[in-house]
Amino acid sequence: MRLKIYNALVNRVPGIAYRYHRAHDSAHGLGTVLSWVYLLLLNCGYYVLFLRFLGKKPEELKRENRPLPLRESESEADAARFPDRTPEKFTEALSRYDVISFDVFDTLLLRPFDKPTDLFFFLDDALGILDCHRIRMEMEYAARQKHYASCGNYEVSFREIWETIEREVGPSAARGMELEEELELRFCYANPFMLPVFRELRKRGKKIVFTTDMYLPASFLKKLLQHCGYSGCDALYVSCESGRSKSVGDLYDLIREEQGRELRIVHVGDSEQSDVRSAKAHGIDSLYYPNVNRLSRDYRAQDMSVLIGGAYRGIVNSRLYSGLASVSMEYEYGFVYGGLFVVGYCAFIHDYCREHGIEKVLFLSRDGDILKQVYDRMFPGEDTAYVLWGRLPATVLMADRNRYDYFRRFLWHKTGEGKTAAQLLREARLAPLAEKLGTGDQQLRPETRINAGNAGALKDWLLENWDDVLRCYEEEGAAARAVFTELLKDCGSAAAVDIGWAGSGAVSLACLTEQVWKLPCRITGIVAGTNTIHNVEPDAGEGMLQSGRLVSYLFSQRENRDLWKKHDLNRDYNIYWELLLSSPSPPFLGYGWDKDGRPFPRFSHPEANREGVLEIQRGIRDFAEDYLRHFGDRPEMLRISGRDAYAPMLTAAGRAERYLKEMNRRFSPQVSVGAAD
Repeated sequence: MRLKIYNALVNRVPGIAYRYHRAHDSAHGLGTVLSWVYLLLLNCGYYVLFLRFLGKKPEELKRENRPLPLRESESEADAARFPDRTPEKFTEALSRYDVISFDVFDTLLLRPFDKPTDLFFFLDDALGILDCHRIRMEMEYAARQKHYASCGNYEVSFREIWETIEREVGPSAARGMELEEELELRFCYANPFMLPVFRELRKRGKKIVFTTDMYLPASFLKKLLQHCGYSGCDALYVSCESGRSKSVGDLYDLIREEQGRELRIVHVGDSEQSDVRSAKAHGIDSLYYPNVNRLSRDYRAQDMSVLIGGAYRGIVNSRLYSGLASVSMEYEYGFVYGGLFVVGYCAFIHDYCREHGIEKVLFLSRDGDILKQVYDRMFPGEDTAYVLWGRLPATVLMADRNRYDYFRRFLWHKTGEGKTAAQLLREARLAPLAEKLGTGDQQLRPETRINAGNAGALKDWLLENWDDVLRCYEEEGAAARAVFTELLKDCGSAAAVDIGWAGSGAVSLACLTEQVWKLPCRITGIVAGTNTIHNVEPDAGEGMLQSGRLVSYLFSQRENRDLWKKHDLNRDYNIYWELLLSSPSPPFLGYGWDKDGRPFPRFSHPEANREGVLEIQRGIRDFAEDYLRHFGDRPEMLRISGRDAYAPMLTAAGRAERYLKEMNRRFSPQVSVGAAD
């Protein structure tokens, strides 16, 4: 009967279930009772008042997130909101008291998730039970009800929860408790804001107690806190062992009784109800530490798979909102919107190469710069190389293999710009041929401005002099061949990695390597994304994608078609993604020979806002470090789908891409254009 009522009130309507669990799962004591009242109000609103929007999850209603800050970073805005929240100011404020009480979870300890119950998902596979995470929460609810019936409070113990699971479900309570404790030890970590506060207070000889509404026993909590660096507390107050709670307030009475009513006592915690109002109501001062996940909830992408999404949000929120330091908008652009993508893309590249026996990974400049940095950090010892390659050298060296693309890039795309024939020849690296203009059937002069009416004549003139055109590229072709002959020595297969979008960088390199230079190495192109429905040539890479010569991570016509339709180059989406993978190195122009007969690279002008680019890269690297620290030993957490990797950018693109436009405004167009197309 209880299960039928639960299903009727909670599970029947997805939107109600989502809202209820969001309120209930982290609640204790009075908060649990209030969550039940909330559940009844939700059902009343949906069935009686016909508020049908309650039937859908917030993301299904397509609710836009709060506007992202446009003049300062999230962390800077947060610091301005809480100017007194620094480790130094917290330490000084707390030092005035005789006894300092700290809340444990979400204050002293953080988890790399935005919801504490996300940890239960790791029980599913360990116990071999489908939906074990939900069963775990449901059984806790049942155990609390039973405990209340016999003891008059909801402060259930860990053993009671797992004995209920053993009785109602089957798994051994001892094994279940062991697994859950292992997970807490594995994932909980010291709040980087609070740990130095705690240590400084200990140095000053302050009396410190830990106070928590929790089902875990004090013996384990001591072990967990010591594991995270919090050694030497004077007392530990746990609701499940005392039968009292912070939410009700009688746990604070116990602290005053045992520590001394005449002493000045302060409590620090993240719950405005349990840690602030309730403490004050029972004669204990409080110092509020804002919950990192509640502060930033409306900024973060929600339309993600539950585990990867929870991990992503938890890592981002703790970095930006713990109060430890403020960072720049450029750093946050890399950390918040590029970090998960780069980690996921690198893992995708690694898995693909391992599955298909690919021996070497070539990261094409300049998009491959930060990709290679993170890839080498994630998979040290693998054969990788950062390869100077770009749109311009690929086009000229493929001139005889793909005249269509050659004329499209050097002629048709430039027609109508008011440039002279001599200027167009110079841009195509054919300056020596300008003096021949005016010869043959096409009467064009060097100073003739090329437009739609005479562009065809210039093309015909170039075809008439095609041998001369190819001779202009012979030296560069020989230098490039020498570079790649050495690079691919003793290598039978390689992956050429780029951001996209048509895949021409990888495809041109494959054609030159295998068909022109006759090197015994097969090149497979791996791109972040393909041309989309908004391109003039949406099917440009389909033949290669179908054959497997090209592989896409984020989207293609076959995978994540919603992204394939959303990603609009006409609204600068290509540029926003390329900005994430920008590099401080100047654009690569091609290869030549130095005076000693060795091949050398030629570059364009250095970047404007080089420091901003370095900040983006630093943000991406830091996200990767945080993610690997928490999940590097769990291979399943490196399987980040392309859809999840794109989700943060969808949030950034809300409200007419105002945030993305502001980010792009901070950089020159040169930074935003990928060197390899």
